[in-house]
Amino acid sequence: MKTKKRIGYVVSDLHMFSKRSKWADHLDAIYEAAQGADVFILNGDTFDFRWTTLPSIDETVDAAIAWLRELATLFPSCHFHFVVGNHDNLQAFIEALSELAAVTENLSWHPYYLKIGDSVFLHGDVANKKMDAEDLEEFRDEWRYEEKTRHPLLHHVYDIILHFGLHRGAQRMKYPKKRAARRVVAYLEDVGLGALNGTRHVYFGHTHEAMSNFRYKNLVFHNAGSPMKGLKFNILRVELREEAPSRTA
Repeated sequence: MKTKKRIGYVVSDLHMFSKRSKWADHLDAIYEAAQGADVFILNGDTFDFRWTTLPSIDETVDAAIAWLRELATLFPSCHFHFVVGNHDNLQAFIEALSELAAVTENLSWHPYYLKIGDSVFLHGDVANKKMDAEDLEEFRDEWRYEEKTRHPLLHHVYDIILHFGLHRGAQRMKYPKKRAARRVVAYLEDVGLGALNGTRHVYFGHTHEAMSNFRYKNLVFHNAGSPMKGLKFNILRVELREEAPSRTA
């Protein structure tokens, strides 16, 4: 059987509209990648409604939808896949995203994961602790009905944390590569997407720790990192071989 190969790119944890992210510095590179891509995966926490610097969450939802609409319009030959992360999991946004995807041919969205060929894309918040599908759904519910943005004082505290680089050590202590991979594997096996189900490459985010070709339990792990101060951020290129139908949830 002839394998169809497509070129894709993956980013995660842009945390757009959050002060802590330098996402705008990377937009030109993201657009350049999309220009030459068949597929582009936004792999969770693309937006940050909880820590938005816009006047309200409703205005942030409008801005997020406008950006996605423009992205799909600018690059009609590229299919964009939006994988939801915990910071994206706002009910008002999900409803607007669903409506946008319904009328946008080259935009799809996935609440938990996307599988194309032997590659699985998921946000990776299952790395917080060992989770099955039910645990992840319960965790996501905590983010679903955010009504207020964070108080300005908390933004100031976060600025101090970033200034002194405290976030770098905290992330690495919380999410060592092997621990994160082990927890992601537990979730994938629970939803039937482990190595025995034809998965070879796993692309995840959430930990903000960039990695490539990290091997664990017959799987190869990749993480684009995050464009926050002091962290590495990559636009990951992936060759997608569709030997089997895509699977999403």
